[in-house]
Amino acid sequence: MKDYIEERAIQIANYIIENNATVRQTAKAFGISKSTVHKDVTERLMQINSTLAKEARRVLDVNKQERHIRGGMATKEKYRHMHHEEED
Repeated sequence: MKDYIEERAIQIANYIIENNATVRQTAKAFGISKSTVHKDVTERLMQINSTLAKEARRVLDVNKQERHIRGGMATKEKYRHMHHEEED
């Protein structure tokens, strides 16, 4: 594995852990695809630093479990704003 890929995988994991970031947020911050973020954390990082990989994976798993709640809240907020605009 290339050194820069190993370094990126470590930086990605640290970013996820420090910012409680989602795959999407991390991909945007690093200018890479969501699939690259996922592969770096779940496959590449396991070979480099399994402890760091597991810690980052734990954050991603929690975010994944909560995403339906965030999605529902965003939809609720969207319709709340639409309703208020109709009243104006």
